[in-house]
Amino acid sequence: MIVTTAQLFKHAYGKYAVGAFNINNAEQAMGLFQGAVDAKSPFIIQISKGARKYTDKRMLEAVIRAAGDIYPDAIYAVHLDHGDEETCYDCIDSGFFSSVMIDASHETFEENVAITKRVVDRAHAKGISVEAELGMLGGVEEDIVVEEGNACLTDPAEAEEFVKQTGCDSLACAFGSSHGAFKFKGRQSLHFDVLEKIRDRLPDYPLVMHGSSSVPQDEVARINAAGGEIAGSMGVDVNEYLPAAQRGVTKVNIDTDGRLVWTRVHREFFQKNPEQFDFRPPGKIFIAEYAKFIASRCELLGAAGTLDDLRGSLKA
Repeated sequence: MIVTTAQLFKHAYGKYAVGAFNINNAEQAMGLFQGAVDAKSPFIIQISKGARKYTDKRMLEAVIRAAGDIYPDAIYAVHLDHGDEETCYDCIDSGFFSSVMIDASHETFEENVAITKRVVDRAHAKGISVEAELGMLGGVEEDIVVEEGNACLTDPAEAEEFVKQTGCDSLACAFGSSHGAFKFKGRQSLHFDVLEKIRDRLPDYPLVMHGSSSVPQDEVARINAAGGEIAGSMGVDVNEYLPAAQRGVTKVNIDTDGRLVWTRVHREFFQKNPEQFDFRPPGKIFIAEYAKFIASRCELLGAAGTLDDLRGSLKA
């Protein structure tokens, strides 16, 4: 069942966060649906501009529709991740997306407000939720590159004014996380003080945490043992997911970790089976491994076991 992010956030607020996972192909879609259903958790499918261009936007939409038929118990939103204004309109008009993110965080405050307001007006006319962003995370996410020196935390007073002027349904805030695999040079905690100040100015309002992959060191070690060269990377402490959710974060974006699982499975498979050339055996292994990963993240987010109660609230 496809629902809006606003519907998911209403049920989750203050109790748990909904995992938002980027997918690019059928194997990721199958693992995501299986893992979330196993955990009895709602989830958000994130589709980036890059994912829509990877094959064809219609292909990925068809894969998701098929997965929804295969897993009829699943409850999820279909969300555009880091969209520009043109891409947001394309997704709004597609009739498939239940949520879009407009990312004009690199613009001035005033221009960010103006762009976001235009997208909100067009999306709300069709019953679609809108996520916006204020503040800039460091790191790399596809074609988005923000140098560490240009990253800035979200100002709580600006956040309050931004939501008031735009009417966006959720706000991605910068309070210590970072995009990509190479997040931190050392261990770094989230700035819960900043998050609490934003929450206090926007009570009961859904906040979003981007760049939330944990970059599991065991995955990195296994990739490197199988011929990879990933080094010097640390991610968000998974033990900080639930405390963030209890402070108003209702959506946690996780992308890099899934890519690490994919890389580990395929590197190990072909290292151990150098005579193999069929991509389907490691693909099946990945689906099972990714499903286990998704279920584990749903547990850490506090979302596992909430599906039946959510289903009841949606019918009420």
